[in-house]
Parts: sequence; structure tokens; C-alpha cells
Amino acid sequence: GLIDVPNSKSYLFEATPDIVPQMKKLTGFNKQNDDEIANGIFLTHAHIGHYTGLMFLGKEAMDAKNTVVYAMPRMKEYLVNNGPWSQLIIRENIKINEMENEKSIPLSNKIKVTPFLVPHRDEFSETVGYKIEGTKKSALFIPDIDKWQKWSRNIIEEVKKVDYAFVDATFLNQKEVKRAMTEVPHPFIEETVNLFKNESRSTKNKIIFIHFNHTNPTLQTDAIERKNLEKLGYNFASEGDNYEL
Repeated sequence: GLIDVPNSKSYLFEATPDIVPQMKKLTGFNKQNDDEIANGIFLTHAHIGHYTGLMFLGKEAMDAKNTVVYAMPRMKEYLVNNGPWSQLIIRENIKINEMENEKSIPLSNKIKVTPFLVPHRDEFSETVGYKIEGTKKSALFIPDIDKWQKWSRNIIEEVKKVDYAFVDATFLNQKEVKRAMTEVPHPFIEETVNLFKNESRSTKNKIIFIHFNHTNPTLQTDAIERKNLEKLGYNFASEGDNYEL
């Protein structure tokens, strides 16, 4: 989530199936505004954990009124042309603001969000990460990508440009689940750590792992795998953490 404190607005990144408690917690931080719906929702792509929470904005649930949803062209097309998502648009539960690759969206005179394409099994839509910039600091948000090497950018250089890098940590390693990992490619944590092994501790400190599969042992705060990575300088996101921009 992103909170614009001076303007008393909040924005949600991803519409997960857990959007109800997530939205409530996000808007609860905003003491100057009693709205229970964020002022905007930024989508990354059309995989079930990332957009299906939109259903709770519909007629059968909240019946929201013109909640702004930021989406890339293929993502917008998918929502417009497929039910039940199309009903959200017809009933004006949501209003889609179409984004462009690498074109910044100013949320205020102090905050801007920029989507950028990343390679990731784009069956129904393209996939984006985001750069979020405040007055003093900036953050990368990349919850899903196939492999860092497939990206047109250098992840090490991109991390160095920002203050926080929230990155895909779905799986710890190749052995974690009993299925062909090529079917669900992600950069294993061990691969990310190997890429950054020669970088400074200050660079490693910027990395905040997110988007864990339930099988990932580093989800457990007392797991030896997590403790070893924390000793190297890496961080793990926890619910309720706050980062100033």
C-alpha cells in the first residue's frame, strides 16, 4: 500500500483475494479519512493472486462506485472483455485508468508511480513492476518476474538507484515443490543472493523479499534459511511494516 499523508489518500498495489482485510488495514492508517476503499488500485498482471480481489468491489459484495483501477492495455482489455470482471465496469464499480509502459503517473506534486514491463508468463495480460517515488526516497516493486536474466534491465543497477527494492521471492530454491519449476518460473531467492554476492552490504540492505509461496521456509521468522540471509544483509517484508518515501 501507499499512503499520501498530506492529501489523506491511499493506494493499493495488487487486488489479491485477501483484499478485504488488506484494504481495511491500509485505509485504517489514514486517520484523516474515514473512507474504507483506497483511492486507487494498481494492478500488475492477470494471475489469480494479483487481480481477483476486484470481485469484492462488485454487486454481490461492496458495490463500490467508480473505484479507480490502474491497468496496462492488455490487462484493461482482459477485464473489459471477460466476465465477471466486465460487470464491474458496466455497473461502474470500477473505473479503469489505462497506463503506458514507463510513463509516470503523478498522484500528487510529491508522489509519482511508474509502471515498467517485466517478462512473466503473460497468458492473459502483460506484467509490470512499479517504481514509486516520493520527495526523499524511492522504491521498486517487482512481485513477479520469470528470471532476472530475462529482463532488459540489470537488476543490480536498478536496486542501486532506489532506497527500497521489494522483489519476487516466491521460492527459495529449485527443490522446494514437486513439480516442473519451468512451469512456474520465478527467480529463486538463492539465485538473487548469488547475483548480489559481490555487492556491498548497503546494496543488499535495500532488498526486501516479498511474494512467498506457502512452501517457502523463509516465511518462518525463526527458519535457519532466513536467519542466514538476514546475516548477509537481506530483509524480509512483514505485514504492517512502514517505509517512508
